[in-house]
This record gives sequence, structure tokens and C-alpha cells, in this order.
Amino acid sequence: MAPLPPPETPALVSVIIPTYNEADGIGAMLHYLHQAGTATDTAVEVIVVDGHSTDATATLAQQAGARVLACPRKGRAAQFNYGARHAAGSILYFLHADTLPPAGFLDDIRRAVAAGYGCGCYRLTFDEPHWFLRANAWFTRFNVAAFRFGDQSLFVLKTVFEQAGGYRKELIIMEDQEITQRLRRHSKLRVLPATIITSARKYRENGIFRLQGAFYLLTILYHLGVSQSHLLRIYRAIIRQDKL
Repeated sequence: MAPLPPPETPALVSVIIPTYNEADGIGAMLHYLHQAGTATDTAVEVIVVDGHSTDATATLAQQAGARVLACPRKGRAAQFNYGARHAAGSILYFLHADTLPPAGFLDDIRRAVAAGYGCGCYRLTFDEPHWFLRANAWFTRFNVAAFRFGDQSLFVLKTVFEQAGGYRKELIIMEDQEITQRLRRHSKLRVLPATIITSARKYRENGIFRLQGAFYLLTILYHLGVSQSHLLRIYRAIIRQDKL
């Protein structure tokens, strides 16, 4: 009887998480990822890319087992690119610090890549049961550019990411939506059937309808060609936050 071939080594996945002053939640988030698969998977690395946090984010992330990089430039797009440049994985998985993928997410991603999808994301749900947020999240099941949001996370083959040119680091707002349009030119995008849970803290702080109205306004202005500096001033003026 011929010997069985050795089992195929799973593709290395680099989970890349940008942070800025996430000390309140980064430890619990990384612990969740361990429970969801990173603790037992032999082909994964978790990279926290910190944007010069003024709290204990970097220390807590390191204590939780993540590889921590200090990005020279603050900004989600710049931090994602920096993490990608230092990642060892053939698959990159970009994940927000307040967002939790489903258990088994590493297997989901590898199966999608094996099926010929070079990039993709999950459907979205919020940790807030408000009907309006449930309705918004329902539309993320459709593979349409208008319903792609950064909170859905993004997996992408590193080769596809590099072919597309990575994130546009000059974008402070709309960087997540913009890159998915370019990735589609190089690969098929898969919307995975499971859901990812993201925090609705910004909605709770600003009011659900008020914040969504602000997002609609910023999206329209972005597509009208308003500069990032002007968009950023509007964002800071109408949205309560401490990240941008």
C-alpha cells in the first residue's frame, strides 16, 4: 500500500488590527480571538498595529499574545498597510479592534480562498438590537459595493492586496469602501454567509439616526469629490469621537 501523502499545511493567515486608545477593550478582544481559533491554529499570526496610543493599548495587546507594531503614522489605512508590509501570511485579514468574527473564521477564510475568491468579508451585525441597525446590517448580505463597510472585516490574498496597491494612506474617511472597489478589479469578492459582530458604541454616543445621517452626508460629499481635509473637519464637527 502506498503511503499517504503528508497533510497539506494550511495557509498562514495574518490578522491585522489597527488600534488607537483601545485599552478598554483590546485585551478582551484578543482573548475572544484566541477562543475563536487563534489559540489552537498553527498557521496564524495576530498583529496589532498601534497608532501612538496614549493609553496602555500596546502593553495590553502584547500581554495578550499579539505581535505589536508601532506605526509611524496614525490612521487606519496607514496602519493596515504597515501591518501588511510586516505580515508573514499569504492571506491578510484586516479586522477592526471593536469587531468580533465568528468562531472558525480562519477556516471560513481559507475555504473561500481555496474556492477561488481572492478577497471577501462577513455579513454584519451590531451588538445593539435597534431595528434600524438590524435593517442596515441586513443589506450587507448582498455582494454590492454600496453595502461594503469596514466593520465587516476584509480578507485578501497578499498578492491581490499588493496588485491593488494596498489602502490609499491619504484616505482618513472611506478608506475601507474605496479599497474593495479596486480589489474587485483583481479578484472575485466573497461575502461569507456568517455574521461578524461590531460595536454600536458610536451609535449609542451620537444617537442612531443622527449618526447615520452624518454617515450619509459624508458619503455623498466623498463621491462629490470633497477633499479629505474638509471631510475630516465635518466629521469632527458633527460626530462625537476620539479616534480621528
